[in-house]
Amino acid sequence: MRPSRTPAARWALAALLMACAACSGGGTAAPSGTTVAPGGSGDIVVASGRDVTGKGGIRQQLVDAWNARQDRLHTGRHARLVELPGSADQQRSQLLGALQSDSAQYDVINLDVTWVPEFADAGLIRTLPKTMVDKDVIKSVARTARWDGKVYAMPFNSDVGLLYYRRDYLERAGVQNTDLSEGLDWTQLKALIGAVDEKRGKDRPSAYEKGWTSQFGAYEGRTVNGVEAFASAPDGVTLTDEDGRYTASVEGLEKGLAELRTRTQGPYLLKDALHSDEAESLTDFADGRTAFLRHWPYAYRTLHQSLSTKQLGVAPLPGTAVLGGQNLAVTHSSGQVDAARDLIGFLTGPESERCLLDAGFAATRKSAYQNGDVTCRSARPSGAATAGPSPSSSAESTDRMPRDADGRPAYARTILLPGLARAVSRPRTPLYGAFTQTFTTELGKLLSDAPPSDGDLATELDKALRSVLPDG
Repeated sequence: MRPSRTPAARWALAALLMACAACSGGGTAAPSGTTVAPGGSGDIVVASGRDVTGKGGIRQQLVDAWNARQDRLHTGRHARLVELPGSADQQRSQLLGALQSDSAQYDVINLDVTWVPEFADAGLIRTLPKTMVDKDVIKSVARTARWDGKVYAMPFNSDVGLLYYRRDYLERAGVQNTDLSEGLDWTQLKALIGAVDEKRGKDRPSAYEKGWTSQFGAYEGRTVNGVEAFASAPDGVTLTDEDGRYTASVEGLEKGLAELRTRTQGPYLLKDALHSDEAESLTDFADGRTAFLRHWPYAYRTLHQSLSTKQLGVAPLPGTAVLGGQNLAVTHSSGQVDAARDLIGFLTGPESERCLLDAGFAATRKSAYQNGDVTCRSARPSGAATAGPSPSSSAESTDRMPRDADGRPAYARTILLPGLARAVSRPRTPLYGAFTQTFTTELGKLLSDAPPSDGDLATELDKALRSVLPDG
């Protein structure tokens, strides 16, 4: 059982319960099962999940900025952000059902990067000009916009697995260098966990239980952690090719399962992680139950609201990290294609990407991280340096995210950008829903009280994946 929460931990949990596993979009919530029609002939309706930066968050601010530009140009157009309720999986089902039945008049939809092939293959989204995905877009991120040689979506905000850690725990354990920003491997991570475990008495943090935690509940988080383990195994284990065809072997799967077993069994992993999602794992870490946490970039800002820079550090994830994020696409049923493309171009342009970065998202463009001339004038992320009037003092006081001299998150250029560039994608296939359900279910056997051998499970997993994916 999880212990009772501290006030800081309860705050962190409340903040994270607002977010879905993949950091989806924002706006005003609609009741579950409803669809929303435009409010006028000039409205561009954007369907998205919840914005993790909160009500009136950065995504809404960027939509407002586009609307203000339309007013200046007297186009008669406005964009409206509509929030889809539920988890990421529920949002995907809602979008598929609405677009296939024409029961909702959405012009732009915010898609998880893994959904792009499915929506493209089903003819639910339109192609975009290839020139929109220019060389400024991070190469690994740019690949998520394409399917079957065409551009179907524009990267909006990205995501990558990161390693958060308690500097103060390592100091108590006698670790001399608590700056892990240059990276470490899993052997080194286990050695650091061992150093914390060895401490007893006053040198051992009272809340500490196990070395690390992550998201191994029976949902997409387990798939992400599994793909990261497989990709980190000797020789790297990939499951599909670029066309979504299954390419793995039983031998390769066995190596991937062995790597996953070392991460999830034995003395290192918090037991509750086997049933945790993003919110629960983050709260367990904020409570001090573990010294390390695998999580997404938005946790950087959330954790710094309750932990100081002397307590909290961030580093590249050991091994290989998985790429996440959301892309914007124009629906096939939209009657305002040109305006929808213009909106997408604005929301994913260099300045908007800098605004997203300043607010705590992972930007998709290199210039947002590297170019001093690219600043955020369209919005005012809480606590960030802006070119316009300063944010309110109350906003500044509630944002404790460390920033560099230019107002970016302090780790953005040195850790986040390289992490995105090295990250690998989950299998890209129109059958992703079937893949992830199968993969999650089969990996659950490894996490059970009586797990099968790696060889037996590899054989079962190979058979199961061949039944839902085309062979390479």
